[in-house]
Amino acid sequence: MPRCRVVLVHGLRTSSSMWRAQLALLGGHDLDVVAIDLPGHGSHIGEPFSVDAALEAIDEALNPAEADGAPRLLVGLSLGGYLSMEFAARASDRLDGLVAASCSTRPRGAALGGYRRLAALIGRLPDRGRGMNDAMARLFLAPAAVDDVLAGGVALDVMAPVLEAVGRLDPVAALGSIDVPVWLVNGRFDHFRFEERRMLRSARDARLVIVPRATHLVSLIRPDDFAAIVLGAVAELDRRAAIRHRAANRSGAAAPLDRLARSRVGDARA
Repeated sequence: MPRCRVVLVHGLRTSSSMWRAQLALLGGHDLDVVAIDLPGHGSHIGEPFSVDAALEAIDEALNPAEADGAPRLLVGLSLGGYLSMEFAARASDRLDGLVAASCSTRPRGAALGGYRRLAALIGRLPDRGRGMNDAMARLFLAPAAVDDVLAGGVALDVMAPVLEAVGRLDPVAALGSIDVPVWLVNGRFDHFRFEERRMLRSARDARLVIVPRATHLVSLIRPDDFAAIVLGAVAELDRRAAIRHRAANRSGAAAPLDRLARSRVGDARA
């Protein structure tokens, strides 16, 4: 069976470098793992952000030209999680499973409005908030995780367009339209998990995983635990793919027997 393809989608203002620990942990297994940069982030800093452009980048990573029919697992955190749910809702046939981390609250209402106002104030600082961003990372993350978060650069100009765009998404409705298995993953102390039970109920095929002693940046706070969740999801997709493969083989083997039986009936009638 071909190796499962795993695509990692980062959070707001960060980049693919935030996944360096996951790339190392998952790279020790027989997987095809890639981390992408969203529009306006990482290697695309300075480019405009839009949901459609972000979903196109996700699709290109999940379904490359040389795709070999392997299971495809999409893993998104925070902004990446919201976008990944939207992608799965629009194109469930383009992936086989979804891990949506740190995105179990709908981005709307007073909370989103307050976040947007705060982001606007921070953006007026002389450094546009870079110093505050780096200080917060060093306060809550281990040194290696800080290095991973900052290595790809900090997207200082995307807050307003991203928050406006994401505020139009409805992850609860999206989950109700997704036909592939979903893992909702939250840190125990994540402030984005207020609606996790509602989101779990809205999904067709989902399970909720709570990571102990973790906050919002769960993959950076508890990298080993997060990698284990991803590997568990990969194992489930491989199991389902094997079942489909066996069923297809049985169906293919039965077809010649059916034709032979029909031929013998025809001979008997003659």
